[in-house]
Amino acid sequence: MRCAEAQKTMQNQNRGKTVAAREDLNLWTIVARQFDKAAATLDVPKGLLEQIKACNAVYYVQFPVKIGERYEIFQAWRAEHSQHRKPTKGGIRYSDFVTQDEVMALAALMTYKCAIVDVPFGGSKGGICFNPKNYTREQVERITRRYAAELVRKNFLGPGVNVPAPDLGTGEQEMAWIADTYDQLTPGQVDSLACVTGKPVTQGGIRGRKEATGRGVQYGIREAFKHKEDLKKFGLAGGLEGKRVAIQGFGNVGYHVARFLSEDDGCRIIAIGDVNGGVTNPDGLNIAALAEHRAKTGGLVGFSGGAELKGPRDVLEVECDILVPAALENQIALDNVDRVKTRMIAEAANGPTTLAADEKLNQRGVMVIPDIYLNAGGVTVSYFEWTKNLSHIRYGRMEKRLDEMHREKLVATIEQVTKMKVPDRLRRELIQGAEEVDLVNSGLEGTMQNAYREIRETLLADPRLGDLRTAAFAVAIKKVARSYAELGVFP
Repeated sequence: MRCAEAQKTMQNQNRGKTVAAREDLNLWTIVARQFDKAAATLDVPKGLLEQIKACNAVYYVQFPVKIGERYEIFQAWRAEHSQHRKPTKGGIRYSDFVTQDEVMALAALMTYKCAIVDVPFGGSKGGICFNPKNYTREQVERITRRYAAELVRKNFLGPGVNVPAPDLGTGEQEMAWIADTYDQLTPGQVDSLACVTGKPVTQGGIRGRKEATGRGVQYGIREAFKHKEDLKKFGLAGGLEGKRVAIQGFGNVGYHVARFLSEDDGCRIIAIGDVNGGVTNPDGLNIAALAEHRAKTGGLVGFSGGAELKGPRDVLEVECDILVPAALENQIALDNVDRVKTRMIAEAANGPTTLAADEKLNQRGVMVIPDIYLNAGGVTVSYFEWTKNLSHIRYGRMEKRLDEMHREKLVATIEQVTKMKVPDRLRRELIQGAEEVDLVNSGLEGTMQNAYREIRETLLADPRLGDLRTAAFAVAIKKVARSYAELGVFP
């Protein structure tokens, strides 16, 4: 199915023609209006706001790839929203529904996201309009390598220029192909692996990157639950233990959110859905068993551990304490927002809530943790990977043994003073030095904590902002504006 046909089909099937007619579902328009709402509260010159809001560059290309005995033309984009920090950073998605406006909007969200979590990148995004499930791995490799070559040709790929990462439909393998293609086309560069993040660990990747977005969502929700006075306003009380969670999407992000919230925080994952339907169980789903079922069958339908959810958006209407949209944009819209029964929405996906639906949720007193903050775990750990590639040394390699020596001395001192021996198992745990993944998760947790507190304090300082999303945009705009001012672009 070609791009335009697929996009029209999705619009008609998922939202209905009447809803689409009365609600603007264009993600670029939605992001622009969210920007304007926050900008109206700030003392930033109009010209500077226009510069921050605009997408600086978009590269559109059509290229042929031999598929079997025929040649097929593919449409692709790479957008650079802002170069106030370099390189620009953002994922690459493979989907029938990729459009230029979507790519531009996602690039803008990346600019704001990086600013919020203090990662020194500008925003970028890319995509190829095709469904990789309809092609062999060899064919996907050819498509990926040709796309990478096109980006190199126009200077839209490079460790100091533009650094992609995985997104919808892509993963570690695609990133490795891109890195290899870049290395072949630009031989002799010592930092060529830094041209892309989200690579396999054996190809310069970093431990913890694959699960980073899901882990960041977990840390963001945890931080929100530390502020009890805020939760009371939305009818929430207590900690995460026992909270009912429903998740739309069971890909890389949705799976890890489900796993971490259930295993680490004691949440009950009562419903999970994907494009083909889903499953629900008020007593909680077995995430490991569900993942195994999906691996065997290719989906969630038919899982014996719960009742079936038939539609792709049915999971959004399951009554729960925390709803996590971790799929595509515009999933909570005017046609279903009144049936959403939750006290908190944690946006793991990009743009899952439309403007009109967001307004209704705020009026109803539903707490929304916005996407431009909550799913920033991926780019945060991508930053760690990028710096690892530039330094050419694994995190923890130099200090791990020294750390263990200090810990050994501390335990020995405790034993000497107390005249009691520390049990062997506990001793091993106490003297274990930090591995790379420990340092990555520590840095990610600290980043998510600091960013949430800054957004919260900004909201408390200016009630005009009204909600966390607008406050997050305000934080991002102020940081980007300060960057431009310091560079001397707008004196």
